[in-house]
Amino acid sequence: MPGKKILMLTGDFTEEYEIFVYQQAMEAVGHTVHVVCPDKKAGDILKTSLHDFEGDQTYTEKLGHNVVINKTFSEAEAQLDGYHAVYCAGGRGPEYIRTDKRVQTIVRHFHETQKPIFTICHGVQILIAVDGVVRGKKVGALGACEPEVTLAGGTYIDLSPTEAYVDGTMVSAKGWTALAAFIRECLKVLGTEIHHA
Repeated sequence: MPGKKILMLTGDFTEEYEIFVYQQAMEAVGHTVHVVCPDKKAGDILKTSLHDFEGDQTYTEKLGHNVVINKTFSEAEAQLDGYHAVYCAGGRGPEYIRTDKRVQTIVRHFHETQKPIFTICHGVQILIAVDGVVRGKKVGALGACEPEVTLAGGTYIDLSPTEAYVDGTMVSAKGWTALAAFIRECLKVLGTEIHHA
């Protein structure tokens, strides 16, 4: 089976692990992941964040490693038919890129063409910005996103920190601690089989 092309939607201060771990795992098994951000070009730098729960009422945030964008946003935007899936990484990036009409158009394309949609943590905020994408779906996300999922007509699934959930071709998870399960389910939806000799 030839590798698939996945479009990763990010913004500054997207969660570091949800970019690096996901991209590297997918590329390790032969898929291509294009990391894009509105108004950034291939070679531009994206700043990331690291979120963790350290005993406070909410998560803490620290500066993560820089990511080099590997695809110009406008080029990816013009080539949507060539992508097999879209991935909405979490962190703080989704809260602002979801208002970008171009990002909404991209999400709408994957929804209307019934291609796989992958979302983790706050990534669901990007999906919620497009009417109908989560309606009728069971979706996992960070607990703080539960009201938004419900208001958008979805059913919030309170997953454990290491679980992923599949509803049709939509794969979701609560956060970066679930990346192993999340990646495994994304691979299944993509039709990727890994055999151990």
